[in-house]
Amino acid sequence: MKLENPLQIKPFKARRARLARHLGAGVVVVPTAPERQRNADTHYDYRWDSGFYYLTGFREPEAVVVMVLGARPRSILFCREKNLEREIWDGYRHGPGQAREHFGFDEAYAYGELDARMPDLLADQEVLHTPVGSDPAWDLRVAGWLNAVRAKVRTGVSAPAQIRDVRVPLGDMRLVKDEHEIAVMRRAAAISSEAHRRAMRSAAPGMREYEVEAELLHEFLRNGARAPAYGSIVAAGANACVLHYRENSAELRKGELLLIDAGCELDSYASDITRTFPVAGRFGAVQRDVYELVLAAQQAGIHAVKPGADFIAYHDAATAVLVRGLIDFKLCKGSVDGVLENGTYKQFYMHRTGHWLGLDVHDVGDYMQKGKWRKLKAGMVLTVEPGLYIRPAPNVPKPFWNIGVRIEDDVLVTAKGREILTAHCPKTVKDVEEAVLDR
Repeated sequence: MKLENPLQIKPFKARRARLARHLGAGVVVVPTAPERQRNADTHYDYRWDSGFYYLTGFREPEAVVVMVLGARPRSILFCREKNLEREIWDGYRHGPGQAREHFGFDEAYAYGELDARMPDLLADQEVLHTPVGSDPAWDLRVAGWLNAVRAKVRTGVSAPAQIRDVRVPLGDMRLVKDEHEIAVMRRAAAISSEAHRRAMRSAAPGMREYEVEAELLHEFLRNGARAPAYGSIVAAGANACVLHYRENSAELRKGELLLIDAGCELDSYASDITRTFPVAGRFGAVQRDVYELVLAAQQAGIHAVKPGADFIAYHDAATAVLVRGLIDFKLCKGSVDGVLENGTYKQFYMHRTGHWLGLDVHDVGDYMQKGKWRKLKAGMVLTVEPGLYIRPAPNVPKPFWNIGVRIEDDVLVTAKGREILTAHCPKTVKDVEEAVLDR
């Protein structure tokens, strides 16, 4: 993709400068993701590496960014050469010259020159910052460069004495979104919210789950989001009790709930929404009670999202509400504290209440630091997604069997509290029933 507007390169240049200031010295080397073969001569749709993209904005395969830090910093892109014959078959290539100009690099070279140039770029540098341990082929390639530098030791050249995993500082940077990222994520959330509305209007008894999935994809694509951020979950009836259900082929039946966990990827950024609604338009009495409990838990979780709070605080707030409700339903026995301690609630709620969100749907960044939960800061984006999954069991009254409910929103931590990016998506019982019946 060619960036026509020069202003679009500013966020990426600013991130490279910020990373350089943080690291101080050495050389940063970050590759993009390789193309992956699907079968025979067919490849999967290409998806660039998120960390590489965060620093470059560049979406072509066979590319590496190199940042020489210190007193005389340089940013260098290695990418595919212009090749008019391959462009006839596969599409536009920037080539080093245009890539340097359009993406704001000091230098750019052909990808085929990487191995020849890297030993000189690493010579007499103290630290190499690169992904470590994620790709054996990459680790082997890096080792080759280091050995080439070490082979020159008698000429007075030294190789980096330290290799540090650049994903750690890069992950910390990516946790706090800049204005450009937040704007894209707001738009992605709006597209996904409308897709869920479309699914609610479209779903009806007799349809197949994949037909509803098609409605989601239609809304994503027609708004410029070329792919889902992850495999969409469209789970009817008992399938809603499978956390990562992916078959999406069952028939929708009157009287059942439909759980949809789906979000688009827009300009490389993910959205992530879950909604649960009655296929026929009205909740049954027990379904409504379970739904209202999950909604109350989500509201408690969202309220606990604020700057300075521990990451785990919103999970604890939501879980306490769920446990109180499970006791009221007689699905758990004892006090709230007792059930939380003995973990019997995990029969019905077995996952955390959320995760970081950004370039990856389960975005990078540690949740704990030195044994303590990370504090939330303005600019972080996370999901809030409590749920209950009630499978048939001897201790479960039959009216509860096969009720699966999850409600998930994308939440931006702000200076004063929070912003629900997906607030446009129907969520109350009244709004959900109205959206389903608006056919």
